[in-house]
Amino acid sequence: MSDEVDELGRWAELFDLPLGEAVPEPEVRRRGIFSRLKESLTKPSQTISPQLAGIFAPGLITQETWDDLEEALIGADCGMDASLALVEELRSEAMQGRIVNRNEIAKGLVAAVTRQMTPAPPKISLHADPTVILVVGVNGSGKTTTVGKLAHRLHQLDQKVVIGAADTFRAAAIDQLAIWADRSDAHLVRQAPGADPGAVAFDAVSSGVSRQADVVLIDTAGRLQTQHNLMEELRKVHAVLSKANPDAPHETLLVLDATTGQNGLSQARLFGQAVPLTGVIVTKLDGSAKGGIAVAINRELGIPVKMIGVGEQLDDLQPFNAQAYAQALFSPDHSPS
Repeated sequence: MSDEVDELGRWAELFDLPLGEAVPEPEVRRRGIFSRLKESLTKPSQTISPQLAGIFAPGLITQETWDDLEEALIGADCGMDASLALVEELRSEAMQGRIVNRNEIAKGLVAAVTRQMTPAPPKISLHADPTVILVVGVNGSGKTTTVGKLAHRLHQLDQKVVIGAADTFRAAAIDQLAIWADRSDAHLVRQAPGADPGAVAFDAVSSGVSRQADVVLIDTAGRLQTQHNLMEELRKVHAVLSKANPDAPHETLLVLDATTGQNGLSQARLFGQAVPLTGVIVTKLDGSAKGGIAVAINRELGIPVKMIGVGEQLDDLQPFNAQAYAQALFSPDHSPS
């Protein structure tokens, strides 16, 4: 199987779909998920690698080793709770003789992060008629682009998609979705800028039912005059969807910009208070982010990370793979010699 089809296979697994005869586009680059992550996470990993280089160097493990590791993880935006838990887990392994040298800590750290980050449930089920996926997040996080990329991937997997352009406060967002809809052979439900977002969301679900669509993707506003107004608008959209379909939305995914660091945790808490979140998509991990924010989100909020974005290209949005993520961020070969 080629790397391109293998990549589609990961999407099919995420959505619990058969791969079938799906054929990727020629533009999809031939790079595996680990190599792509490793390349894209070079910047964030370099922000902590000087400390990690010393920690992972051969030598005896001391109390200072654990203190330095804790400091490095917190500095990588892994969050206080997750950092303390990871260090305690590795310290316990050392006491039991499974880690006896500093250069063995990296392997243990990758394994510990992988165990913690394995999402539960790992899949996004598409077995409703149609499955309604609400996508939320602040403007600038990559939310609208993510909706478009999801529509495109679903189209490659032979899924019929309807997109609801419920971010009616940004004409540019509607226009952007129109381009993605055309590319993905999806039906776009839109109204004039400034229209009621709840009405757009309701119409999108109704259209999905009448067109016998498999998936309805709803883009939402990410900025109103005040934070309170934004959250109230999201609650309204969520409530309207449940009127259109008692089980909708079946998934509510929060798109977070990794470059916001610990502020991303605050955003996730606020959005989670407004609407029940089923998963997080962490974008811009290729930028100035320190990379560990996904660990903090998973640990402190208990929300699974289901996808990550490491660039602007289509294949830079990927189903989350805990082991590839941990290896790319914490493997010692990222550390300078």
